[in-house]
Amino acid sequence: MAPTPSIPKAAFWMALSITSFLAMSVAGRATTAELNVFQVLELRSVIGFFILLPLVMATGGLAAMRTQRPLAHIVRNVVHYSGQAAWLYALTLIPLAVLISIEFTTPIWTAILAVTFLGERLSRPRLAAIALGLIGVVVIVRPGVGSADVGHLVVLGAAVCFGVSLVLVKSLTRTDSVTRIIFWMLIIQSVIGLVPALYEWRNPSLALWPWIILIGFSGMSSHFCLARALAYADATVISPMDFLRVPLSALIGWLLYQEQIDAFTAGGALLILMGNLLNLQRRQPKPAEAAVS
Repeated sequence: MAPTPSIPKAAFWMALSITSFLAMSVAGRATTAELNVFQVLELRSVIGFFILLPLVMATGGLAAMRTQRPLAHIVRNVVHYSGQAAWLYALTLIPLAVLISIEFTTPIWTAILAVTFLGERLSRPRLAAIALGLIGVVVIVRPGVGSADVGHLVVLGAAVCFGVSLVLVKSLTRTDSVTRIIFWMLIIQSVIGLVPALYEWRNPSLALWPWIILIGFSGMSSHFCLARALAYADATVISPMDFLRVPLSALIGWLLYQEQIDAFTAGGALLILMGNLLNLQRRQPKPAEAAVS
């Protein structure tokens, strides 16, 4: 039974989701300062699995996790894992607000891919959204003027991977539950990342474990809270709240890492967010899609 729509409840869950995403960013920077990206992802997947396990047991146990589409899960998680690895690596290279701003191009890439592979219509608002998003990236990166950073390209690649992943998730939600999709995400990504994680494995220091646990927990809670928020209000209400991550990440970057944001980054981020708002006018993602994106 669907919950009764409630803006205050949606705002509450969205605030928790934003807090989780920001906590994951800070924890990601802390953990990757000592451990390699693949080890962080491996620990995140394993910890996330044990956090999810009680929910799996409450929804039918391991038998209910059987899927008829193993290949689709594998392809989706190879792409998603690549995006996560790129995102974490970019976190060590560029300011937090720049990373989050470029990450917000994910809906733009999703729109392009949905037109290409799912046969969705390229309407004028959607075309304008894509154009604004691409212009915003160019403003931030400024190719050819000596300011482009490899981190910009890495996080842009991550955003494209997340867009591909979201399109695949849209297909998976037709047959599999959110819990099943997340279950296989954690299993498959644990397997994918095991060898590269062990290749340069370091025993984490005792002081690092709270950050490791935080990134494992926040990686799960961010998407769970987002799905709960979408259960109480439409995406047209929820997504503009999520845009608060850009100024908040800039504030965190300034307070914790003494990062400065220039006018080009602010202007490019604004164009990207405007593109997202245009894209929202024509499509409202299901809670299931948001939960596992």
